[in-house]
Amino acid sequence: MKRIWQNIGVLSLLLACVVSGCGGGSSGFGAGGSGQGADSGEIVVGAILPMTGNNATDGKDMYNALDMAVKELNEAGGVLGRKLKIEVADDGCDPQMATSAANKLVSLNVTAVVGGYCSGATLPASGVFKNANIPMIVTAANSSKLPAQGYDTLFLINGLVPDQTQKATEYFMAHNAKRIALVHDNSAYAKDMADSAKAQIEKAGGSVIAYEAINPEEKDFSALATKLKGLSPDATYFTGYYAAGGLMIKQFKQKGVPGLFMAGDGSFSEDLIKIAGPENAEGALISATPTAEFIEGAEEFVKEYKQAYNLAPGPFSALTYNGMNLLADALKRANSTDHEAVKKALKETKDFKALGETITFNDQNTLNESNFAILKVENGKFTLAK
Repeated sequence: MKRIWQNIGVLSLLLACVVSGCGGGSSGFGAGGSGQGADSGEIVVGAILPMTGNNATDGKDMYNALDMAVKELNEAGGVLGRKLKIEVADDGCDPQMATSAANKLVSLNVTAVVGGYCSGATLPASGVFKNANIPMIVTAANSSKLPAQGYDTLFLINGLVPDQTQKATEYFMAHNAKRIALVHDNSAYAKDMADSAKAQIEKAGGSVIAYEAINPEEKDFSALATKLKGLSPDATYFTGYYAAGGLMIKQFKQKGVPGLFMAGDGSFSEDLIKIAGPENAEGALISATPTAEFIEGAEEFVKEYKQAYNLAPGPFSALTYNGMNLLADALKRANSTDHEAVKKALKETKDFKALGETITFNDQNTLNESNFAILKVENGKFTLAK
């Protein structure tokens, strides 16, 4: 889709590709032939995503974005005169599944990996890739524990947890919500976010009146709702994922829990609204990176995504699309598929223009600045909150 790259000023990415033919599939589930440093055959890129389980909707949205980017790149001639191919490994947002999925991709000797949704699954997977010296571009997971590992193979293009909780705290304080109940699901991501939110809220002069952990497989949150109703919080901030978040919104509304309800970006999904019911979700807030539909200059991306997949881009579609195009750019700058060369090129990324962000990595291989926003459910749809 050359029009998108013209709109965001990176047509050079496509023009520099060496034309070697068009067409061909972008995905597959068999062994690839991209070996590290190989100079012929397809360049195989690994994708580690939750294709099954409670978070499969977002995983499939992220896969669609990868598929879309790869098809565009291949139609433009590929990269280094070679076609790209995606190999998908399902991590199910589960640490053990993620380890197996990562080992599968290592066995295929993929050139690099793009993806990573749940931080709890991405943490062990990133260790496997580090041991194999395979670069990984993480497009959704954003626990501060990820860069804290110090892996030179790991590159995050989503904003980090502290940036998100700061944005949430600013919203709470601006709306005179100073007594906050925090709820997490004990996952690495959610616990990290709850801890960060607690520190941010207290630093801003607010107070955390409850700090609760739930089982993400639980279906009945009535006891928690009763407890929080008795505490009468100004706001509840849930840092887990949408399957539990949707049920929580519904049951809190039914029980009459007062105050604002905000969830983190793990709950940013249309399924949150479906599970809660639009009437219950009305007014619910989300702290997240905006979807492509809120990004200036992404209109063509949104249009063509809808045409290709018969649905709107998901919360992490634009970021994952960006991640694939960033990898293509790094491959071109490295002029190689060698793991070490690609890793070096990614590290040197500066001012890469992408949908809704300009990517430059700092010393931790994270973004110099983030673009979190607060969204609000209005009439069954996410809108930018005021």
